This record gives sequence, C-alpha cells and structure tokens, in this order.
Amino acid sequence: MNKEKEIARALLSIGAVFLRPEEPFTWASGIKSPIYCDNRLTLSSPRVRTEVENGLAGLVREYYPSCEMLMGTSTAGIAHAAITADILGLPMGYVRGSAKDHGRGNRIEGKMEPGTKVVVVEDLISTGGSAIEVVQTLREEGAEVLGIVSIFTYGMKKGLERMADACVENRSLSNLDALVETAVEDGMIAPEWKERILRFRDNPSDESWIK
Repeated sequence: MNKEKEIARALLSIGAVFLRPEEPFTWASGIKSPIYCDNRLTLSSPRVRTEVENGLAGLVREYYPSCEMLMGTSTAGIAHAAITADILGLPMGYVRGSAKDHGRGNRIEGKMEPGTKVVVVEDLISTGGSAIEVVQTLREEGAEVLGIVSIFTYGMKKGLERMADACVENRSLSNLDALVETAVEDGMIAPEWKERILRFRDNPSDESWIK
C-alpha cells in the first residue's frame, strides 16, 4: 500500500486525480462521481512523470519479465507506453480506436509479429472496456497478451468482472482505496467521506452516497 499511496499522493499533488465529493462531477454517462481523473497531466510534470513511468516499468519487470513489446491504448496510453518502453529498452506500438480509413487501414501501429508477448499500457481503468478492446484486437492479430499495466484503477466491480471474462489481468500503480486513505491523511477530504466514496465505487449508479 505504501507505493500505491505514494503514487496517489503524486497524482493528487498535480490535480491528475481530483476529489470533489461535496460537488460531484458528471460523467458522460450521466453518472454523478466524487472523483475526476486526468492522468495526461502527469506528462506535464517531470517529477510525477518520472515516478509514474519508472513505476510502470517496475510493474512490467516484476509481473511480466518475458514481455517483448509494449502496446499503448489510444490515445491516453500512447505516451506512457513510449516512455516506459524506452526505460525497458523494448519495442512499442499502439492500437487505434478504429482502423485508418486510408493507406493500409492499420488498426495496430508498430511492427508486431504473431506470437509476440505483449503488455498493454493504459492510463486509467474504470469499467475496463477500452483496454479489453485493445487486448482483443491484439489477440486477433496473433499477439500473446500477458497483461495490462495502468497508472490508476477505480477497482469497479464491472471492470473486474470484464477482466476476468476476458482472461486478462491488470496491475495498477494506485487505486481508489489508496487514494481516499491518502486524501484523508492529508486533510484533503473529511474522514466521513471515505466510506461514501468507496460506496460510489461499488455501485456507481446508486447516488445514495451523495446524501
């Protein structure tokens, strides 16, 4: 938990993760959320960027030592995959949100041979849909997907179930549990909000946590 809280504190310090339980954010889906996450901001902070990319490289070394290539999700995971691949000395590519409508019509950018052992790099895991779509695309092209590494995960039930159904695991640098603990310790939110925010995580469509 210490490393997870260190990353959480770094993300909070630059506003990459922002907690506002008393004035919830509205997601595109219409869900009211006490948290907003924009990990692209880590790229603008050399200190946090270094901590994050070294952390992602550490996850790959520890859990996927046989990895032969990193693949970023489009678009948020591309920069993180590129920097982490540079640290590890590995080739890198990325998967487009949709195939190009010109040229060779590529969905996957970067040279990847069938059978390549790949780790997917994502910035944020919520319900897991976009990352799993990338995994499925890579598998269709013959890759052996070892797993997903990400900066932050909400740990939502739907995301965990989708990962299990797709037979892929996610290793994340930090998570919502570590974040709220850190926010309480640092006086960023009142202690009574901890349980309510985690209740949101466990059932996002139930707005009783707001009351």
